[in-house]
Amino acid sequence: MDSQTRGAAAPERPALRALGRLVVGLAAAAMALAAACLLVSLALIGWAVVLRYVFNDAPIWVDEVVGFALVAVVMLAAPSALRRGEHINVDLLIGFLSPTARRWARGWAAVATLIVAGLLVVNGSETATLAHTLGLLTEGSLEWPTWLLMLFMPIGGALLGLAALEALWRVIVDAPPTDVVRRIEELAE
Repeated sequence: MDSQTRGAAAPERPALRALGRLVVGLAAAAMALAAACLLVSLALIGWAVVLRYVFNDAPIWVDEVVGFALVAVVMLAAPSALRRGEHINVDLLIGFLSPTARRWARGWAAVATLIVAGLLVVNGSETATLAHTLGLLTEGSLEWPTWLLMLFMPIGGALLGLAALEALWRVIVDAPPTDVVRRIEELAE
C-alpha cells in the first residue's frame, strides 16, 4: 500500500538519511561551483563587451571560456535540479495520476536518470581517457587539454547518479520524496 494512501510515510532509515545528506552536500558544492562559473562567465562577457565597443579590441578567448563554463554549469547543476524536482517532467499528466501511479512514475524517472548518469560516467570517462592518450587540445586561441574539460561529464554523471539513486531508494522503501518534490505532489492533489 502507498504511503499517501495509508496517510503516513514510512520512517526514513539511517542509511537513506546518510545518503541524502551526502547528496545534499555534494550537490550544494557542485551548485556553488556552477554558480561561480556562471558569475565568471557574466563578468567575462561584460568585460569583453566593454572592450569591444569602447576600445574596439575584444579578446577572442572569452567566447571559448564561456562555452566551456556553460558545460560545467549544466553538468554541475543537474544533481541539485533533480533533487529539488526541477528537472523536466510532465507535471500536468503527473497531477492526474493516483498516488500509487505517481510513485511508480517517480521510480521509473529515477531509473531512467540512473541510466543516463551511467552513460555520462562511462562514455565521459572513456572519451576523456582517449583525449588524454591522444593529447588532444581544444581548437581556438586557448588550446586547452580537452580531457580536462571532458571530465565534467563523468563528474556530473556521478553526482546525478547519486541523486537518482537517492530518489529511487525513496520510492522503493516508500520514504517521502525530498521536500520540494513532496510539495509539488501535495499541490497536485
